[in-house]
Amino acid sequence: MDKVYNQQGIEEKIYKTWEEKGFFSPEVNKGKEYSIILPPPNANAPLHFGHAMYVIEDILIRFKRMQGRRALWLPGADHAGFETQFVFEKKLQQDGKSRFDYDRETLYKMIWDFVQGNRPVMEGQLKRLGFSLDWSNRKFTLDDDIVKIVYKTFKNLYDDGLLYRAKRLVNYCTFDGTSFSDLEVIYEERQNPLYYIKYGPLVLATTRPETKFGDTAVAVNPKDKRYQKYIGKELEIETVLGKSKIKVVADEMVDMEFGTGVVKITPAHDFNDYEVSLRHNLPMVQVINYDGTMGERAGKFSGMYVRQARKAIVEEMQEKGLIDHIDENYKHRIGLCYKCKNPIEPLPLEQWFIKMKPLAEPAIKAVKKGAIKIYPKDMEKMYFQFLENIKDWNISRQIVWGIRIPAWQCKDCKSWVVTEGDAPEKCTNCSSKNLIQDEDTFDTWFSSGQWPYATLKTTNNQEYYPTTVMETGYDILRWWVARMVVLGLYVQKKLEVENESKQIPFQNVVLHGLVNDPLGKKMSKSKGNVVDPLELVDQYGADAVRFSLVYGTALGNDQSLSYPKLDAARKFTNKLWNMARFIEMKRKESKKDGDLSAGDKEVSEKTKALAKDITRLLNLYDFNHAAQNLYEYIWHEFADKYIEDVKQRINTKTYTNLLDNYLIFLKLLHPFMPFITEEIYKKLWGTGDYLIVSKWPYEESTK
Repeated sequence: MDKVYNQQGIEEKIYKTWEEKGFFSPEVNKGKEYSIILPPPNANAPLHFGHAMYVIEDILIRFKRMQGRRALWLPGADHAGFETQFVFEKKLQQDGKSRFDYDRETLYKMIWDFVQGNRPVMEGQLKRLGFSLDWSNRKFTLDDDIVKIVYKTFKNLYDDGLLYRAKRLVNYCTFDGTSFSDLEVIYEERQNPLYYIKYGPLVLATTRPETKFGDTAVAVNPKDKRYQKYIGKELEIETVLGKSKIKVVADEMVDMEFGTGVVKITPAHDFNDYEVSLRHNLPMVQVINYDGTMGERAGKFSGMYVRQARKAIVEEMQEKGLIDHIDENYKHRIGLCYKCKNPIEPLPLEQWFIKMKPLAEPAIKAVKKGAIKIYPKDMEKMYFQFLENIKDWNISRQIVWGIRIPAWQCKDCKSWVVTEGDAPEKCTNCSSKNLIQDEDTFDTWFSSGQWPYATLKTTNNQEYYPTTVMETGYDILRWWVARMVVLGLYVQKKLEVENESKQIPFQNVVLHGLVNDPLGKKMSKSKGNVVDPLELVDQYGADAVRFSLVYGTALGNDQSLSYPKLDAARKFTNKLWNMARFIEMKRKESKKDGDLSAGDKEVSEKTKALAKDITRLLNLYDFNHAAQNLYEYIWHEFADKYIEDVKQRINTKTYTNLLDNYLIFLKLLHPFMPFITEEIYKKLWGTGDYLIVSKWPYEESTK
């Protein structure tokens, strides 16, 4: 053996051998099914360091494979609709272009080529990290067979009355030109002026004077004694565009402590106001366009962007004495687009919505009765909070990249025809052939929400459904995991699956924390603090990178990229290598006769206990303690004490004992550190066998 373990060249060679031998296929074993589906990374850029947390899934797959299970780890990639178009548009901007320079088909083809060029890069990164994925079963969210399933689910929801199209207030980003669901809006505290505006005899407070042209009422709390005489009356008010009249309504939504206790109601541009308008039958008047400019109803301010208009309107209102006063230090929360961070504009728009309440109920029950278990358990609160307060899901997106919605509107009678993807020949209502397909695409989470069922069905692996584990970051528990449960249960019910254990999409949800930069800040390309996992693999080796990510961090907790941990893990690989070199060098001395000492027997017992303990911890998804216990025992007990003890008394029996215990360590460490353990196994045993498919050193009771 070489004096120093050098991973360069070794890791790539070992991975290629594993792949060629077919060891990543579940069919290397004949045991019970065990399955994990890789959360498909976005196919729009190379992987970042957070994706290295897939190591948890690889640890589980390698562990179960060694236990003799038919372990399927299915890889895939997500087209990531809006995310990918956003990335591609930034690329176009660098070339002095925009999405508006191309027709729909051309832009789609350009993004397709961009994504297909990136997918091999992503797969190469996953391989460099040693992830034993069954590449023969790889899937993409835009594969034709996947799209077909997504279309069928859409049609079923429509036929079952769980899908509807309506003009409602939606979260709209005027910068990116698309609507979003509630989850894609982030909130941030900002300090903005609070304007106290005169509305006839009343004064009300608002942060958005520019929306006043869309006011259809003013509201007060019915319990507020100050304004009882105005309720139900119509006020004549002065505006920058002349005189107008406005109705006063009473609604409990109004906070009597905010401002003066009077608020203006603008149903087309505020979600609370929209709800008030439904209760009081108020019209919805839109004054802001989808490009962020003021509409025609803004009169001389039309065409201005919102911020420009606000400034101009306030100045003119001050000139006319329509502003009572301004509080310059008002703090409040505003909704921002999660991607571009521009303010979200509530706007009325016709969209497709899924009725979520009836679908959420079975998903709540599945976790409450234990059919699906969430680890760590305290994450259940986030799951229940989302589903118990869920709103109807807007699944329409005004983008080109993605799965186009299979719905056609009749231009004669205005009704909609929904299909499973094929264009209808005629309108089902009036038989007209004048039909036009919806321009929108599905929200990415709608297609990826069907991922477990869709991938296993289209790869002929239905026997692995439900999957054993869904492992991902806790940050997408609501975005993705909860929606997979909702849609998975719905799809299986449509298939008339009676066995409840086969209705759920997965049995266990395992959630890891985020990996931040060394200063504890979230990694972001805009901040310039994103770390390429392969740079660390080149420097420390894949095994050290993998081990450092699970060592010292409890499941579900965030962690910062730690160079000291990486260095310690690298030194651990060196320690393992030096132990192997010592064992190899002592082969000749092992010819001596002799007996086992009490210390030899004690080490063997401790090693057996360790194997049992690591098995228990991995079954509990306690990767942190499993890694710590392996590290502490192998280094500080076995290496520092036992090896030092036997150095001067090697004989046939002590050598065999040393070798047998070391082999157990290699097997226990293999899921964490697959490359160096496989290489040492080959060097010391050289039998033509492979550690990756060797037998796990502790056999669990089947009782």
